[in-house]
Amino acid sequence: MSISSDGLEPLRHSTSNAVIGNLAPGRTTVLAQLTDLIAGRRLFNSVLRVGIDGVDGAGKSALGDELAGTLRARGLSVVRASVDGFHHPASTRYQRGRGSSLGFYEDSYDYLSIWRELLEPLGPNGSRRYRTAVYDVQRERPVIQQAQLATDGAVLMVDGICLHRPELRNAWDWSVFARVPFATSVPRGASRGYGHPDPAHPSNQRYVEGQRLYLAACDPEGKADVVIDNTDLARPIVVRTR
Repeated sequence: MSISSDGLEPLRHSTSNAVIGNLAPGRTTVLAQLTDLIAGRRLFNSVLRVGIDGVDGAGKSALGDELAGTLRARGLSVVRASVDGFHHPASTRYQRGRGSSLGFYEDSYDYLSIWRELLEPLGPNGSRRYRTAVYDVQRERPVIQQAQLATDGAVLMVDGICLHRPELRNAWDWSVFARVPFATSVPRGASRGYGHPDPAHPSNQRYVEGQRLYLAACDPEGKADVVIDNTDLARPIVVRTR
């Protein structure tokens, strides 16, 4: 889970495989199916760019970490990243007001930097020299990170909210949308210490309503290659693939 904007949760780019061995059988089956789909699309002369989309609390970060582990277990190289590493500074994020849902939707992320530092270098004919973060939203300061080099045949695994908005829609060679209702996702986040459990609570309105703007404007379920229902983390359901 990644409550990704405005410093509600620490940045996470972990790729630990430890979680894989303790998964419920239903989740293991879905992970194997998704891993097969990704491995089958591997680009041997390029990098396969995969997006894991969903609202805050949908389980995107965990899913990305788990898939990175299963892909590595098959011998694939994986670059793990999150849009959480590409926030705008607070002065930009809150320029429309602290409670603005439109500000959350429009001003949270620096999409130019995502393209410049990560997506273009790992795209067709890119340099393969990439960075996974430019800003630390917890400390409200830029990230100084040395460029790393990806190899042909690698998989870029990016999790985050709003990955199918116009600025990023064409970035993905393959994408997943994790479907979870706010009635589940918001309490899930609160149970981990991030915010109030009631989706209608005033403290949640910036985030919930901002994400509703995204869902209505961009139809991520319709654009994703795979939709999974991740309401029950132990037993996710593949809703559709294409």
